[in-house]
Amino acid sequence: MAAEAKYREVVREIALDHYGYVTTREAAEAGVPPIELPKLAARGGIENVAYGLYRVADIPPTPYDQYAEALLRVGEDAHLHGESVLALFGLADVNPRQVKVAVPRRARPRLPAYIELTQVTPGARTTLYEGLRARPVADALIECRGRIQDERLLSAAKQARAEGLLTTAEWQHVRKELQR
Repeated sequence: MAAEAKYREVVREIALDHYGYVTTREAAEAGVPPIELPKLAARGGIENVAYGLYRVADIPPTPYDQYAEALLRVGEDAHLHGESVLALFGLADVNPRQVKVAVPRRARPRLPAYIELTQVTPGARTTLYEGLRARPVADALIECRGRIQDERLLSAAKQARAEGLLTTAEWQHVRKELQR
């Protein structure tokens, strides 16, 4: 029983840093045998969300949970792109129906309908926002051109610049691209 309590504490510590989620791999790297997660889930307190992905139930939800879950469901090298990056910061007044996740390689995970998976060329620039891997805001603004009105994107770029999400060079580049 003492080992179970220790494993539960380790899993909870990992989950606190990842919006309540823990993967089997992260748990194993921290010393929790993979077989223990299903046992902990059966006893309550954590729930199995997807294959190899668990959520600790008592960690308070945040606005970023859905993004974190989408990235963890897809796996390594996954990152947010397009409208999802803008929605992360409340830019361009977007509320996409799906979380847009990109990967540089072919991936075939079973995904719920709220996740849209796109394959992109390897080497795409990514950064971390709130601990979530994503395309830089400047790239996301340009990527949304044609799907969102240029005026809204330009307004979003101004807002992003004011909030420190765009450097001066990025601001000038985005403004130039959107005014073409």
